[in-house]
Amino acid sequence: MADAPQATAVNRKSRVGTVVSDRNDKTIVVSIERATRHRLYRKVLRRRKQYHVHDAENSATVGDLVRIEECRPISKLKRWQLVEVLTERAVTEIAPESIDSTLVDEMQRTAARAAAEQAAEAGETAPEASSEAAGDEPAGDEATGEETVAEASSEALDETADAEPAAGEAESDSDEEQTD
Repeated sequence: MADAPQATAVNRKSRVGTVVSDRNDKTIVVSIERATRHRLYRKVLRRRKQYHVHDAENSATVGDLVRIEECRPISKLKRWQLVEVLTERAVTEIAPESIDSTLVDEMQRTAARAAAEQAAEAGETAPEASSEAAGDEPAGDEATGEETVAEASSEALDETADAEPAAGEAESDSDEEQTD
């Protein structure tokens, strides 16, 4: 009678939850949510707990619904093991022909292509600018070939306006040095 050891059934806790991380090798993180009532206010509270679970085959991925079971300590945090994957997450498949070709073209543009387009646009709109740069007469009175009086006076005013603030700043700096 004592010759045959009896197989004892081990009562182990079992939980069902959703995989929230599968980054580590042979380890997944499973989130289990439960609803409890508040003792005083009787409002339903959602409690969430995360378990580190041993997944030897790396079979579970993020979003899967899995059943886990209590086991011996495997590491510092892992006290649970994966029993089965109940439902796998639904992954939508996008066919390449369903993507708009203009969207793909925009996403794959390179800097060189963008620069070539800008050069082409500049070449179309600026033939006059290139002729001025080539040594043609400056803009002004075409009959005399000289600048107009208004253009010459505005350039002179701009030069004097730039020079005056610089001189005023120099004077204010020297006044501060004398007072110290």
